[in-house]
Amino acid sequence: MTLDLWFFAIAAPAVIFAGMSKGGFGSGAAFAAASILALVVEPGLALGVMLPLLMLIDLATLRPYWGKWNARASLLLILGGLPGVALGALLFARADADVFRVLIGAISIGFVAWQIAQSRGWIRASRVALSKGAGVLAGVVAGFASFVSHAGGPPAAVYLLSLKLTKTEYQASTVLTFWAINIAKFIPYAFLGMFTTQTTTANLLLAPFALLGAWLGVKAHHMVPEKLFFRLTYVLLVVTGTKLIWDGLT
Repeated sequence: MTLDLWFFAIAAPAVIFAGMSKGGFGSGAAFAAASILALVVEPGLALGVMLPLLMLIDLATLRPYWGKWNARASLLLILGGLPGVALGALLFARADADVFRVLIGAISIGFVAWQIAQSRGWIRASRVALSKGAGVLAGVVAGFASFVSHAGGPPAAVYLLSLKLTKTEYQASTVLTFWAINIAKFIPYAFLGMFTTQTTTANLLLAPFALLGAWLGVKAHHMVPEKLFFRLTYVLLVVTGTKLIWDGLT
C-alpha cells in the first residue's frame, strides 16, 4: 500500500462520506468507503484501514445521541451481531461473500419497494413491527456483512425501520449497535493480519477527515426534517443494496 497523493485524493472524501453516513444517516452507505478504498489498495487492507476510522466515528457520535436509542432493538441487533462477527471471522478466508452481498442487497431494495407499495396503497398489510427473532436474525446478518465488507447497515436498517422509530431514535440505535459490533471485529481483524504499520499511518492521517465527516453528519441529522430523513434513508438503502448486488455478481 502506497500512501501517496493519489491514495489520499481517494481516501479523504471516502472517509468524510463514511463519517457523514454514520453520523447522520443511519450508517446505510458508510460501507461504500471501503469499496472506494479498494480501488487503490488490496481489499483486505482497505477493510483494515477503515475499521479504526469507523470506530473513531462511533466514539465521536456516541455523545450526541447518548441515551436516545431504542435499547431493546439495539440489544437484539448486538446479540445477533456478535455471533455474526464470529461467523465472519471463521469464514472470511474461505467462504464466498458474494452470495451474502446479493442477499443483503435484495432484502434492502425489496424492503424499500414494500414501503413504497404500502404508501401508495398498492398493497395493504398490517404495519406490525418485525419480531424479536427477526431482530436477532438481522443482527446476525449485519454482524457477518459488517465483518466481510463493513456493510452491516442495510440489514440493521430493515429491522429498525419496521419499528417506526423517530429519526433520532433510529439514528442513535444504529450508532450504539455498530459501536459494539465494530469493537467485536477489532481482535479478529488483528489476527487475520489486516492491520499493518502502513494502515496505522493511514489511520492517523485520515482521522481528521473521519471526525469532520461525523460532525457534518450530526449537523445534517438535526437540520433535515423527519419525513425527508427517512426518504433519504430509503435512497441510501437502494444505493447500498444495488452496489452490494453489483459487487456480488461481478
